[in-house]
Order: sequence, then structure tokens, then C-alpha cells
Amino acid sequence: MDTHVVIMAGGIGSRLWPASTPEMPKQFIDVLGVGKSLIQMTVDRFLRVSGIGNFWVVTSERYVDTVKEQLPDIPAEHILAEPEPRNTAPCIAYACRKIAMRHPDANVIVTPSDAVVADTEAFSSAMGKALAFTSSSASIVTVGIVPDRPETGYGYVCASGKESGKVVKVLAFKEKPDRKTAETYLSEGNYFWNAGIFVWNVKTIEEQLRMHAPGIYGVIDAMSPSFYTEKEKEVLSEHFKECEKVSIDYAVMEKSDDIYVISGEFGWSDLGSWSAVKDHMVTDADGNAVVGDRVVLSECRNCIVHASGPVAVEGLDGYVVAEKNGKMLVCRLSEEQRVKEFSGMLGQ
Repeated sequence: MDTHVVIMAGGIGSRLWPASTPEMPKQFIDVLGVGKSLIQMTVDRFLRVSGIGNFWVVTSERYVDTVKEQLPDIPAEHILAEPEPRNTAPCIAYACRKIAMRHPDANVIVTPSDAVVADTEAFSSAMGKALAFTSSSASIVTVGIVPDRPETGYGYVCASGKESGKVVKVLAFKEKPDRKTAETYLSEGNYFWNAGIFVWNVKTIEEQLRMHAPGIYGVIDAMSPSFYTEKEKEVLSEHFKECEKVSIDYAVMEKSDDIYVISGEFGWSDLGSWSAVKDHMVTDADGNAVVGDRVVLSECRNCIVHASGPVAVEGLDGYVVAEKNGKMLVCRLSEEQRVKEFSGMLGQ
């Protein structure tokens, strides 16, 4: 099976400020203090299903050098630079057209670069089942995460069955719910968090884009004669902005009637908040999680401290203390949804 992995790495990770900034967003930093960035961990996870020569990264022009530095084994021509962000549908269409031109029978996994998966063995098994399914059908498989709480921060996938580890039909995609609706989803058992991971054959996604997103497909079609030539960058700069700014969920997933889901627990998180980061770290006897070589805690409980320099913290309970390059955040974890607001107030 000719399997390719497309990693989307253009986000700016504003909810983990100040560790994550537009200059160096969260996918390129060692968020968990494990010695690897999130995008490096993503590559490691998918090496179980594809060789490094079949990996692709779609990112902003400003991050190309960072990708090359952190992932030197990925072919340079597989690092695709978007001249400007247009959400996930155009970047996926671009990458899949590039793959299709050289690998017309390829099966493709598309994944974000900034999530974490604890149970990599179970996750790899699910990816293998999804790939087997898409290699012999014209269907799309998305990955669903079995919810362990009534989460209001994720979109959901409503499936035709409750059993995890099997490919089943998707009945509907649901937007981020309110608390009461999320509790209903959890109790019904056939609703899964939408992880934003997709598996398909290149022929399938091209057909789906042609059908459901003809505007984007048309722009990619017009640009594709320049792909793999010296004119590619110039043509992208001129025409990529003509693509509608829309997610793949809106452009294709919510319109197609041939979507399936494979679900599992996996220990997945998109690390979209400091609390989520803390949940995936080792904590001390007082429930504190620390990243940083020079951090001193005194009488602190249930805190996360993420620091690039020397930091001393005393007497806090349930706080995030994050420091990087002279920028500092001290915030109750119960108020962490305001982090983006705070950074904006400082012009960050």
C-alpha cells in the first residue's frame, strides 16, 4: 500500500501563550517537557504506518526553515509553504494534488501537527484499519475519540454504532455543543470527539472536492501545471488566495454522504489549553507539573509552571505560570479561556 502522511502545521497556538507565539507556535515547541516538539512527536507516531519519505508538511512560509530544522529527514520538496492561511480545505487540496501527480493510487492520512496520543499502539492499529478500508473503497474515514467527559470545546461525530475500533458510518457532524447537549452526547455513547484526522485515497478526495468544493478544486486545477516546476512558488503567491477560506469539515465532510469513522480512546488531546497540557504531564505529590530547569515551587498545589528561565512560585493553588523570553502569564486555570484575550491586550 502506497501510504502518505500529510501534517498540517500552520497554526499559531495562541491559547498556550506565552510559550507558544506566532514566531514559534506550539507545534514546534517542547510543550510537555519530553525533549521533542509536538510535530516531532506526530512524525514518530505515524512512522508506524508510513516511511519518512512519504511524509508531507503544509505550513506557513514563515515556518519552512523551522520544519526543515526539526524534521531534516522529510524531503525538502514535501514541505509545502502556504503564501497565506486559507484554513484546512485549500491546504489539504494542495497537498493531495501534489501527491496525486506522482502517486495516483496513494492512500493519505491527514493530521494536525499539535495533538498528543498516549496509546500509540492502539492508534496505529486504528490507522491500519482505516487505510485498509479506504484502499478498497471510495469512502473517507475520520478518527473519533471516545469522550471521557461532556466536553464543550470539541466538535463531535455522530456514528451509526457505539463500538470502538471498527469502521462505521457517520450520521452527522456536530458543532461544539453547550454543556447539556454534551452530557446527552456522552450518555448516548455513539458520539465521538472530532480529532480532525482523515484517511482517504487521493482519487476519493479529488472527486469529493470537485463535487462539494468546486471553487477550491478549480483554483488548484488551474495552478497544478506549475507544481514541481520553478514557477510553483510564484503561481501559489498569485492564486492561492483565490481559494475560499474554509475548513475541510465545512467544505467536504458535512456535505458528503460517504464518510465513516473509526473510534478509540487513544489518550488523545489537542493540547488546546494549559489544563490539557497539565493532564498529559507527570505531576508531583501536590499535583504540580513543571517544564523548566530552573523552577522553584513552595507550598503550591495543582499548578502548571512552564518556564524558559528562572522562576520561583509560592503559595498558589490551581494556577498556570508560564514564562518565555521575558513574557509572563500568571492565571487561574479556571480562567484560562481568557489567555488569548490577555495576550491580545498586550499586543502579542
